[in-house]
Amino acid sequence: MCGIIGYCGPKVAAPILIEGLKRLEYRGYDSAGISVLGPDGRHRIVKKKGKILDLRKAVPAELPGGTGIGHTRWATHGEVSDRNAHPHTDAAASVSIVHNGIIENYSALKQRLQGKGYIFVSETDSEVIAHLLSDLYDGDLERSVKHAVSLLKGTYGMLAMHVNEPGVIVGARNGSPLVVGVGDGEMLIASDVTALVEHTKQVLYIEDGEVVRMTADGHRTTDLRDKPIDRELQVIGWQIEEIEKNGYDHYMQKEIFEQPESILRAIQGRLEPENATAHLGGLNMTSRELLDIERVKIIAAGTSYHAGLVAAYALESLARVPAGSELASELRYRNPIVERNNVYFAVSQSGETADTLYAMRELQRKGARVLGICNVVGSTIPRESDGGVYIHSGPEIAVASTKAFTSQLSALYLFTLLLARMRHMSYEAGLRFMHDLERIPDLVQEVLTRTEHVQELAKKYAQAKNFLFLGRGINYPVALEGALKLKEISYIHAEGYSAAEIKHGPIALINEETPSLFIVPNDGLRDKVISNMKEVKARNGKVIALGVDGDNELADIVDDVMFVPKTHELLYPYLTVVPLQLFAYYTALELGRDVDQPRNLAKSVTVE
Repeated sequence: MCGIIGYCGPKVAAPILIEGLKRLEYRGYDSAGISVLGPDGRHRIVKKKGKILDLRKAVPAELPGGTGIGHTRWATHGEVSDRNAHPHTDAAASVSIVHNGIIENYSALKQRLQGKGYIFVSETDSEVIAHLLSDLYDGDLERSVKHAVSLLKGTYGMLAMHVNEPGVIVGARNGSPLVVGVGDGEMLIASDVTALVEHTKQVLYIEDGEVVRMTADGHRTTDLRDKPIDRELQVIGWQIEEIEKNGYDHYMQKEIFEQPESILRAIQGRLEPENATAHLGGLNMTSRELLDIERVKIIAAGTSYHAGLVAAYALESLARVPAGSELASELRYRNPIVERNNVYFAVSQSGETADTLYAMRELQRKGARVLGICNVVGSTIPRESDGGVYIHSGPEIAVASTKAFTSQLSALYLFTLLLARMRHMSYEAGLRFMHDLERIPDLVQEVLTRTEHVQELAKKYAQAKNFLFLGRGINYPVALEGALKLKEISYIHAEGYSAAEIKHGPIALINEETPSLFIVPNDGLRDKVISNMKEVKARNGKVIALGVDGDNELADIVDDVMFVPKTHELLYPYLTVVPLQLFAYYTALELGRDVDQPRNLAKSVTVE
């Protein structure tokens, strides 16, 4: 959710902090601010409700100082306002802090501090950290931070500065990401590598329960008992160009159009034509362990959950292994039963999704093997999982996930092929499926040449107040994803359903003002979906069909139709999801929405 940036070095900190916050905009925020420790020994704090542009205008042209911290806030405690924006400080302005996460016992701590005479000026839980540090400060900021966090309950990724220790930033983490960037005579720290990649490629990930002390000359990481942590630096694989728009109007548009390349990266080098199977060495499982798998469960949230639903269909159809996808937020609190020879996948684009991370830890506590499927190298889920697969889709900046969905599908389909070939799938069938999978990037590219028609439909239906998305079988999760995309960025109320369920309630919503979009691939359920479409048409509902090239019957039934190329019936989700992503994108543009940063949403949900 919120973004954090810190800088220690010879350069003027303010512009670096502002640019770092700009790189973190995609995480979602409603206010922003910076604090710079100036040469006069004072914190200069500037914070504003609104966008980074508003903050940039408020920052003085001359704001000296080479040490500073910055923050983009996504409100949890207190309204969106200048007063509640970060950074926060104590009454004497000796301490300055920024904080991501939620302090669950802030109310008790606040009452205790108020009893000592501390005066609070914001409604946030984060302000308690500033006053607590002021109260505990003993001349050593690092020691004071360790004392303070031992009293906190909840999640935090936090940075602190003190006027008595110029040139020093102390950071601490518990459940909210922090990554240190090691530069040439300068140090940076952020909640995300996208804020660092312009300055350095060498990074160090801070783990839960660790504290880092930074100066321009270097860093020291210890645990809460002062035990030194010695960890190797990692190298960021992304280039600065990958987090730019590169001629596209929006990041979401860019990421939709990057899917042929991102899908190819996800499967490239992982197929074995000689054995008609896939190779996924990162699973850390022997052939015997793979063969002994009795059930696969996919744990995720949002778009990743929908990818898991698709994969569960494929696993049961091809590998003949019982499979399911579950919402991580529900599984964690359900006291899940972990059975012998079950394998779990924790699927998260960022690798930091709080619900998925906590569900993974709960499963591991019960003895489960949990594998990660993530995009961000070095993030928490890959580090803590028992193995897994990186999807290598490149930076995904837009809040609404697109290319991560198809890349996650790729990793899960590779796993499906691997299991299927170990069980019931013949060499010839495996080779056919592998070749069909290899053709997907080109077929997605073909779908992307048909955007003009999708744009026309978006203009036609943009004024609808409600929308239904309906599909059957493996395309039912695609209907859910299409509805999610539309509601995320256009703010049109949209619902996804199995087309078979329309008679069990949703048909009551049908009227002339509520369009229904049916996904109708050329598979075994096509005729049944057509029957459902006719039921909607009989009640004067507007129907859009998403079918397969050559299915001319559809045009005679529906009001409008879009087509995708023909492929293996279990691979249609790759192709059917792209027009739905485009439809949501163009509809949002037609309505004048902020496509990349829709209201109330955050890219990486790092709190429950």
